[in-house]
Amino acid sequence: MGIIGSQLKPFKANAFQAGKDFFEVTQDDISGKWAVFFFYPADFTFVCPTELEDLGEHYDMLQKMGVEVYGVSTDTHFAHKAWHDTSERIGKLKFAFLGDQLHTLSKNFDVLREDMGLADRATFVIDPDGVIQIMEQTCEGVGRNANELTRKIKAAQYVRNNPGQVCPAAWEEGGETLAPSLDLVGKI
Repeated sequence: MGIIGSQLKPFKANAFQAGKDFFEVTQDDISGKWAVFFFYPADFTFVCPTELEDLGEHYDMLQKMGVEVYGVSTDTHFAHKAWHDTSERIGKLKFAFLGDQLHTLSKNFDVLREDMGLADRATFVIDPDGVIQIMEQTCEGVGRNANELTRKIKAAQYVRNNPGQVCPAAWEEGGETLAPSLDLVGKI
């Protein structure tokens, strides 16, 4: 998996989300919705809380866009709760954290570092049909940018809702799009 255009594989994971009891999430829970799977190496680390806090600042906007957000690491849902309860940054977050201690999701998305039992720093955007539309993977020390993720999701939603249109580089909502045709070849 992990390839643009591939189908989300079946999974089952225990989750923690602030204000809720522990609950189970499967591929059926995101069927018909946009979803972000935001993999990070481990709870109680360094770059991860900065990324998750940044994503959390975009959570309400993503929800308005119809996007479910899942933070995923190979920690348990119990560790996610403990981190939420003890970290000021993580304690503010409203999205769900999936425990992947059996490595099902990390293997499904091909982001598991087998020698360490940890997930790589990777982001996947799934469309309502369960198809991967966006993926990003960075090295251990490079954090991601939720502004750029949000922009890419808006572009993917636009393209889905406007067949025959594509979004050029640095496209922002409301900006000009392109209708690919032979007339544009060599003119851009």
